[in-house]
Amino acid sequence: MGLTKSENRSRIRRRIRKVSFGSQERPRLSVFRSNKEIYAQIIDDTTGKTLAAASSRDKALSKVKGTKSELAAEVGKALAKKALDAGIETIAFDRGGYQYHGRVKSLADGAREGGLKF
Repeated sequence: MGLTKSENRSRIRRRIRKVSFGSQERPRLSVFRSNKEIYAQIIDDTTGKTLAAASSRDKALSKVKGTKSELAAEVGKALAKKALDAGIETIAFDRGGYQYHGRVKSLADGAREGGLKF
């Protein structure tokens, strides 16, 4: 019997997390994608604290119309703005077991467009 989709994703996620670690100088941008929404947060793994977060459920982004990929790009830009306000410029990208494709890629491109380096 093969693995379910969620079991497979969690295996990939664990494999990514072995090498992706967010430090004070270079925190980790973690992505979670549900069927309707997309969430992203910048995490310092040494202290276990979330430094900045944005999602498609935020009040400012609820007015944005378009496809889920376009909304993901806006979430990336909003997160980049919050990160730059907090003094964060470089990050390590953690795709969370999802393929770097579609909404995850749009979010990353939006964050880069907003000024983050990774």
